[in-house]
Amino acid sequence: MRVSDFDYELPLELIAQSPVEPRDQSRLLVVHRKERLLEDRRFCDIGDYLDAGDALVINNTRVIAARLFGRRRSTGAKIETLLLREIRKDTWHCLVRPGRRVLPGDVIEYPEHLVGYVEDRTDDGGRLIRFESPRPLNAVIDEVGNIPLPPYIKQELKVPERYQTVYASRRGSVAAPTAGLHFTPELLSKLRRRGVRLVEVTLHVGIGTFRPVTEDVVEQHRMHSEVFEVSSDAAQVINEVKEQGKSVVAVGTTSVRSLESAWDESRKRVVPTRSETDMFIYPGYRFRVVDKLITNFHLPKSTLLMLVCAFADRELVLEAYRHAIKERYRFFSFGDAMLVL
Repeated sequence: MRVSDFDYELPLELIAQSPVEPRDQSRLLVVHRKERLLEDRRFCDIGDYLDAGDALVINNTRVIAARLFGRRRSTGAKIETLLLREIRKDTWHCLVRPGRRVLPGDVIEYPEHLVGYVEDRTDDGGRLIRFESPRPLNAVIDEVGNIPLPPYIKQELKVPERYQTVYASRRGSVAAPTAGLHFTPELLSKLRRRGVRLVEVTLHVGIGTFRPVTEDVVEQHRMHSEVFEVSSDAAQVINEVKEQGKSVVAVGTTSVRSLESAWDESRKRVVPTRSETDMFIYPGYRFRVVDKLITNFHLPKSTLLMLVCAFADRELVLEAYRHAIKERYRFFSFGDAMLVL
């Protein structure tokens, strides 16, 4: 399977630079798989497609202010640091720019007396940096760091909380699970009143999810691992919903990967899991857990688009994308949404 099979042309003006207000007024393209039909709606209408007893599975990860700006102590050179993952207490796997100037043994000084000691290189060209601060590290990072927006967003985000879901609670991601950005507290309450069961899982989004696929052949691509957790309570609800013949509705590709990674084939059920996943889902994959998918419009040739094509059929998904472009939907992180039934 060729990576080029997942390409499409997108006018640059359709890349959303700012979020819609209020959140649930974004557009919603409903894709009916069996009928192969497309329907234009608003996200606030999503309850029309969910039934009492269905499980709406959300990723409760929270984006950290992972982008730090400091100076190399020995030369005063400006250094940009992107925190990717805490390897051990106060020691992070990071990307640095310009990377060639940052060597093991270097010291980087940041505002508020935060200091980073470069301990080693990583296989992906990053660095292991141990941080020291007179105050709790998380508090200092929140104070001096910046939310790392995707590079295709050129405008400054005036309200950083707008790049968080309204239910974000467990810090650890470097990017938001953007399918969840459309929900408001009022919409979630409305769905609960309809009898929809809200289920939280956690997957901390790493940089690997968004790195471009460099291979020509899909099967040769390897995903970076990401930390995820499906609690015993979440697993119980999901299994009950499946046994009752109701639908498991995943909000975003991260929720999909969490649920499918927690599936135990021998027991034919989701099991409580706290681990890492490098699951790469592309056409040919057989879904065990997820019945419906809420997702945004993804970059051409991305692993995220491949996952959606695995769920809905590549030809139908690309037809939906062509429809969205024709109808001037907004794309990517701050863009509109799809519901695949």
